[in-house]
Amino acid sequence: MDNSEANVLIVTGASRGIGSAAALLASQQGWKVLINYHGDSDAAETVVRLIKSAGGKAVSCKADVASEKDVERLFDFAECELGPVGGLVNNAGTLERQMRLDQMDGARLDRVFSTNVKGSFLCAKQAVLRMSTRYGGIGGSIVNVSSAASRLGSANEYIDYAATKGALDTMTIGLANEVAKEDVRVNAVRPGFIDTEIHARGGEPDRLERIRPFIPLGRAGSAKEVAETIVWLLSDKASYCTGTFIDCSGGR
Repeated sequence: MDNSEANVLIVTGASRGIGSAAALLASQQGWKVLINYHGDSDAAETVVRLIKSAGGKAVSCKADVASEKDVERLFDFAECELGPVGGLVNNAGTLERQMRLDQMDGARLDRVFSTNVKGSFLCAKQAVLRMSTRYGGIGGSIVNVSSAASRLGSANEYIDYAATKGALDTMTIGLANEVAKEDVRVNAVRPGFIDTEIHARGGEPDRLERIRPFIPLGRAGSAKEVAETIVWLLSDKASYCTGTFIDCSGGR
């Protein structure tokens, strides 16, 4: 965000992977960044230290995005410590071990949908309440981190995860239209096969090597490449983009 009073950015799930890369890059573009995390305080503080060592401003805050009270506290903390919120990256997400849908139980679905869908909705709500001109804000930008899985379906692996990202795509379109006249832009990035630890969490650390031959560019992407897309959408350079999707997926 260029020369705006509301240059505070909240990045959920920012202690690792795409979230931490987006936070680091955004800080270099003038954002003051709140690093949200759920469990790994050491990793979150490492991101904070990296930002501060480069001359930026950042704080961390533990919060479960699936908890409405936690999300309200998260946004209050950001405003108290850094100032008016002008940006949100809805990045926090989870997946579980690879399996077919007919092997999944309700508890798994509750966990995945609570974080990936409910959490994104709750964070977007608080962002709108603080950024929208309807509520006295001066505008802002929301970027939802979706996934190419919303288009591909993730059969035999993560149909539940893919479905949550499909819900996030729908929310992006609907919310973009709701708040377009209130100076809030809402866009989404759909990463493809990105080199992060999420594949190990799903039970297949070498998944990228298996998939690589099917990626037109012939390689996995990096978290920084996705971060570049996110930070561009946050910025005034994307001022005429809302309800927009950018596939950062190597052509797949």
